[in-house]
Amino acid sequence: MIVMGRGNYAGKSGPIAAPPIMFDDHPGGPVMQADDNSEAVMERVLIIDDHPLVRDGLRSVIAITFDGCEIFEAAGMEEAVATLEKQSNFDLILLDLNIPDVKRLDGLRLLRSRYPILPVVMVSGAFDRAIVREALSAGAAGFIPKSMKRSAIVDALHRVVSGEIYMPDAIEDNPQDSQEEIDILARINSLTPQQRIVLSHLVHGRLNKQIAHDLSVSMTTVKAHVSAILQKLGVFSRTQAVIMANRVHFDGEN
Repeated sequence: MIVMGRGNYAGKSGPIAAPPIMFDDHPGGPVMQADDNSEAVMERVLIIDDHPLVRDGLRSVIAITFDGCEIFEAAGMEEAVATLEKQSNFDLILLDLNIPDVKRLDGLRLLRSRYPILPVVMVSGAFDRAIVREALSAGAAGFIPKSMKRSAIVDALHRVVSGEIYMPDAIEDNPQDSQEEIDILARINSLTPQQRIVLSHLVHGRLNKQIAHDLSVSMTTVKAHVSAILQKLGVFSRTQAVIMANRVHFDGEN
């Protein structure tokens, strides 16, 4: 399920630039979360951000929201991967959109390929519809602007840990079109990493025989992947699948 945010942040439309940290609207202790998220549990989280102040802010929000949660930090992707290789059983990764040792969403793609079950939420100081859509298409479990208030961040974290996909409602410029795109992204996000690779080949016009050769798998395996893709996307042909993927600009690189 994808849920929209509740507008509890600075700005409503267009690119939004936020200061490095904006988690100061609730200085007086923990906030009350919504009843439907009251059972969400997070025991271990990794924060990846090169700004210590941002890490401190996120750590504070998590510490007062999830009792006993073990919080790890990394200033870059290399350090993050080293932490993930040493530790295990993480419930969530919070990943800054812009960190020094990776380009844009390459860090997200790396984490999704190595740890496909582990939810990764993007955190950014500037965002617009295109960036959010790119992140969700690449497999993000949510997108949190750094300008969001503490209570909204708490709500977003609870929803992601509960198995939902969170996105801020500032991108809802055209509700009807956006809802259709959200539904498509949800279906694409349900694909396995291998199925996403096959879908990217379909988008680029590759035939089953070519896909089998490129991926070094059998034609039977490719056909099985294509069949599963059509079923998950709710379409009946490769052409319909490609049209749907193009609707959200999915090309295997986002």
